[in-house]
Order: sequence, then structure tokens, then C-alpha cells
Amino acid sequence: MSFTVAIVGRPNVGKSTLFNRLVGRRLALVDDRPGVTRDRREGEVQLGDLAFKVIDTAGLEDAERDSLSARMQAHTAAAIAQADAILFLIDSRAGGTAADRAFADLVRKSGKPAILVANKSEGRAGEAGASEAYALGLGDPIAISAEHGEGLAGLYEALRAVLPPAAAEHEDHEARSAQPDQRPIRIAIVGRPNTGKSTLINRLLGEERLLTGPEAGITRDAIAVDINWRGHSFRAHDTAGLRRRSRIDEKLEKLSVADALNAIRFAEVVIVLIDARAPFEEQDIRIADLVEREGRAIVMAVNKWDLITAEPGAMSRLRDAVDRLLPQIKGVGIAVLSAKTGQGLDRLMQAVVEAHDVWNRRVPTAALNRFLAAVTASHPPPALRGRRLRLDYLTQPKSRPPTFILFGSRAAALPDAYRRYLVNALRDQFDLPGTPVRLMARGKQNPYARRKRP
Repeated sequence: MSFTVAIVGRPNVGKSTLFNRLVGRRLALVDDRPGVTRDRREGEVQLGDLAFKVIDTAGLEDAERDSLSARMQAHTAAAIAQADAILFLIDSRAGGTAADRAFADLVRKSGKPAILVANKSEGRAGEAGASEAYALGLGDPIAISAEHGEGLAGLYEALRAVLPPAAAEHEDHEARSAQPDQRPIRIAIVGRPNTGKSTLINRLLGEERLLTGPEAGITRDAIAVDINWRGHSFRAHDTAGLRRRSRIDEKLEKLSVADALNAIRFAEVVIVLIDARAPFEEQDIRIADLVEREGRAIVMAVNKWDLITAEPGAMSRLRDAVDRLLPQIKGVGIAVLSAKTGQGLDRLMQAVVEAHDVWNRRVPTAALNRFLAAVTASHPPPALRGRRLRLDYLTQPKSRPPTFILFGSRAAALPDAYRRYLVNALRDQFDLPGTPVRLMARGKQNPYARRKRP
């Protein structure tokens, strides 16, 4: 059984820093300005013999109804309702403020076990402020420094006292490590700002798990959620919108973009989400090209299809546009959908499964060499300095993405045009549409090159 601990408190008291310290990785974005965290982020913690899930939340603050801040507070309230215990974080240098006292009442009313944590307690200023925290009525404060890792022993003892005994039991190793074919498919959803990435994940989950709204750039962290769709398991990462590099000037946006790029690198399939009202803008093509260069499987998804009037032949024009603009992923899966209404989600997720299968495909060496003999016979490689290149052998050392090595005399000098011809022929012959294909050429070594002359 999994137990959950939520970290709550005012903005800028160090919730994300403590979250990163507990999970042992820099998963959540951290910055000096308040209000960096918007969505709630989850992570697995092993603290001594305690194993539990921790939730980082947006800072609690007064907000007008229907504002972005109010929607953030609703997500924090959902995290409190989901949690088995709460870490109520304060800034020990500021002591217990009026806002802390107001939100401490909210935590008490939840009825959940709460631990008062006085963060930033390093130095005398921190110690003096921590003593004021008793007035919050949440018991003795645990003095810590999340940034420096101080006070975690006291936090462990406090958690051990409030979590059920089962939280200290180690799960069976075989149950925790699934077989490779049972692991969820890792997905990253990327695109320009305000294309509907968070709305898509919420629709797939069937709940308002991620913060959404008309404002562009709401998502900052790359948030991971587990999705089960028609019997298939996915681990999906929502990411911040990717703008052109020349328009990114704020430090926080640069951190958000770096987080999105990391999500792409760790994904197996990347869904490039495009707005149907302005499809295939230059930035859409740049993003898809970036995904291809990272070697991830790709699905092109055209969202907000319900907001346009689709004329006859629209899908065929989409296909022609993608193959023309992105010839390096010719045949990539395309799905039109509406994340808001749920239209087209089955086709999208089926395209993800198919792209994952192609990305993992391996071709027998014998079949590759029959293919090589046939394509070089019908279209021989060009001559180089009057001597024709000879291609002898083709093999696939790895998949994910499909990677092939071509051996032959002076194969490394193979012109790019002929290399593209071979890649396209490989796609057609072995049914590898839309996935990045890597073809490396290696020339044979001259056995007499190192022999000394008499």
C-alpha cells in the first residue's frame, strides 16, 4: 500500500527545495521568486526505512475567484485531500506570519496528521524565527534546512510517528521492478504555448489533474502522470510550451524549457501537439526536428480540430504537408483531435502504440543483406574519383531508434543523397514509417596499411 505526504505552505518557503531533497533529484523547478510551482508534482521517497509518495504543491495565498491563483489553490486543496499526512512548511526567518496562521487553520480543518516544518533554520536568525512557530498550534516545529540537507533526521522521526506502520515495510522487490514488457510507455507531450497539452492529459486521465486555462504559459514544470488507456499503460509528461529561442529571455522560462527538453530525452514516444487553427508554423517544424534529432518516436497531433471547418481532403493535405516539411520522418503518424471534447483520442493513443512498436523494431541481418544486394543492383552507388564505391554488408546493432551500420570499401565517403536513398528504401522495405532511422557507414580497413616497407 502506498502512503502520500503533501508539502504545503506559503509561496517561497522552500517547498520545492524540500521536495527535491526528499526525492534525491532536482525534479521540481526552484527559483528565488514566489509562485514558481503551479501544478502539483509527485515523487517517490525512500527516507531511511520509510517509503512514501510526496506531493509538491503551489503556495497557499489569498486569491480572487476564477483567477489563475485560485485554480492553483484548488489543486493544492486536492493534494491535501489526497494525502495521508501533511508537511506544513514555514520560513523560520520570517516566523509565523498572519498568512501562516490562516493556512494552518485550513490544515487543521482537514483532519489529516500535520507536521510543522520550520525551513531555512540554518544560523541564529533561523533559530529565533522557529521559536515563534509554536503559535500556529501545529505542535513542535521541526527545524530543517532543505537547501543544505540539515534536520532530516528530526523530520524522519516525525514522519515515522504519523505514518502507518506499513509505510516502513519494504515492498517485495519483484513487485516493484516490473518486467521490461510490462513497463509503461514513456510519453512527452510538447508543442508551442497554449496548444492544449495539459488539457489533453486531463482528458486522458478523466480528471482535472493539471492546471489549465486561457492564459499561455501556465505549465512550468514537466509533470509526469500515469495513464491507463484501453489496457495500455503510459507514463506521460506534460511540458512547458516551447517558444523560439530568441523570444526566451527570462531565467524561469529557460528553466522550464530545459525541463521540457529533459522530458523529450527520457521519453520513448513524443507527441508534438499542433493548433489546428495555425498548423505547421515554423516553431512546430523546429520542435519536430528537435525530437527527431534526439532519436525519439514521434506522433504529430493536431488539436482543436473542433474549432475549424474541415473541408474534404483535409487529412490528405495534412499528410502531404508533414511529408513535405519533415521528410526525415516520412510517414509519421498523424492524429486530429479535440482535447476539450475527447474527439480522436483513441486514434491518437493507437498511433502512440504503433510508433513505439516501430521504434523498437529489429530486422534480421540476412534480410538486410538481401535488401542491400537488391537496392545496389537497381541503383548502384555513385563513383568517387573514378572508382565505384562497393557496399558489402548491412546490419542493425540496435533499435530505439532503428540504427543500421553499412560496411564497404570507402563507405564513409558515401554521398548524403545516396544515404537518404538507402534510408527511404529501408523505411519502405521494412515498414519503418515516421521513426528516426540512423544509418552509419564504415569503410573496411586496409590490411596492408600498417605493414612496414622493406
